[in-house]
Amino acid sequence: MGELGARLAAVLRAGDLVVLTGPLGAGKTTMTRGLGAALGARGQVSSPTFVLARTHPTTAGPDLVHVDAYRLSDPVELDDLDLDWDAAIVVVEWGRGMVDGISDSVLDVEITRATGADEADPDADDTDPDDVPDEPRRVVVTATGPRWAGVAL
Repeated sequence: MGELGARLAAVLRAGDLVVLTGPLGAGKTTMTRGLGAALGARGQVSSPTFVLARTHPTTAGPDLVHVDAYRLSDPVELDDLDLDWDAAIVVVEWGRGMVDGISDSVLDVEITRATGADEADPDADDTDPDDVPDEPRRVVVTATGPRWAGVAL
C-alpha cells in the first residue's frame, strides 16, 4: 500500500482531493504514509483519528493534508476544519459521502482485503490498525471530474 501511495504521489498536485475508503486495517494510513514519503512530507504521517487533520509541509511542492473523517457525523464538521483545499493535496480517510461538493474532481480509492485476514494484535497498546501483515488487497481507483481527464493512473 505504501508503494501505491508513492506511485500516486507522482500524479498529484495542489488542489487534488483523494478519498480513501476501506475497513480498519485495509491500508489507508499506510498508503498515505507512502504518499507522504514520496512527497518529502515532514513529520510522521500517522492516523489523525483523534486530531482529525494533520498538515505535513513537503520538501518540494504543496503541503499534504491528512484527514480522518471517521469520527465526523456530518460534512459540515469537515468544512469546520477550515482546510486549504486549493493549495494542498488533501487525503481524507473515511471520506466517502463527507466530501461531496468540495471539489468537482476526486480521486476515490477503495481498498478491500480478504475477510478473515489476520489482524494486528488487538491487545497491543501501540497497535496501528493499518500495520497488519502483508496480505492481498484489492484496490479500485476511480477518477472523476475534469482534473483527471486524460491523466494516466
